[in-house]
Amino acid sequence: MLKKNKKFFIGSCIIILLPMIVGFLLWNQLPAQMATHFGKNGVADGYSSKWFAVVGMYLFILAVHIYCAVVTQFDPKKKNIGSKIYRLILCICPVVSLWCGAMIYGNAFGYKEAMNFDLLTNVLMGIVLIVVGNYLPKCRQNYMIGIKLPWTLDNEENWNYTHRMAGKWWIIGGALTILLGFQKFVDPIGAAVGIILIVTLIPAIASYIYYKKHRVM
Repeated sequence: MLKKNKKFFIGSCIIILLPMIVGFLLWNQLPAQMATHFGKNGVADGYSSKWFAVVGMYLFILAVHIYCAVVTQFDPKKKNIGSKIYRLILCICPVVSLWCGAMIYGNAFGYKEAMNFDLLTNVLMGIVLIVVGNYLPKCRQNYMIGIKLPWTLDNEENWNYTHRMAGKWWIIGGALTILLGFQKFVDPIGAAVGIILIVTLIPAIASYIYYKKHRVM
C-alpha cells in the first residue's frame, strides 16, 4: 500500500517539513523562547526553545506520520483499506503540521488578533469532521481508521451500520463546529471538543445497542 502511494507519501512528508523550512528562513527574526501551547481564546500558556518550536516539533510530527504510514502495512485487515482511506490517513499529520506552524509563527510575529486563531481552529476541526464523516460510510473493517470496537470489528453488519450513522453525525458536527467559530457567546474550542465527544459517543453507543439486539444467544 505504501509502495503504491509512494509519491503521495513523499509529498505529505515535504508538507510536514514546510513550517520547519520557513522557521529556518526566519530564524534570526524569531525569539529565543516561542509559544507552543495555547489555552482558552488562543492565549499562549506554554513556551519552548526556538530549536524545538522550529525543528523538534515538526520532526516529531514527521516521525508519527511515518509510523502511521508503516504500521498500516501490518493491519490484519489492510485489504479493506482503499487508497482513498490510506491517503486520508496520510493527510492528518500534514494538516496538523501546517496548523501548528500558523499558530506558532503567527503568535511569534504578533498576528494573533489578525488571524483569529479560534476561528481558524474551529474551521479546521469542522472541515476534518466533515471530510472524515464523508468517508466513514465507505470505510470497511480495519484497525486503523473508524470506530474500532470489539463488536464492530467482530461483525461486518454492525460495522457498516455504525459507520453509516457516524458519517451523518460527523458531518453535522463539523458544520456546527465551523459555525461556532463565528460566535462569542461560548468558548468555540471547548464547544468543538464537546461536539467531537458527542458525535463519537452516539454511534458507539448505538453500535453496542445493535450488538445486544442482534447477538446470537
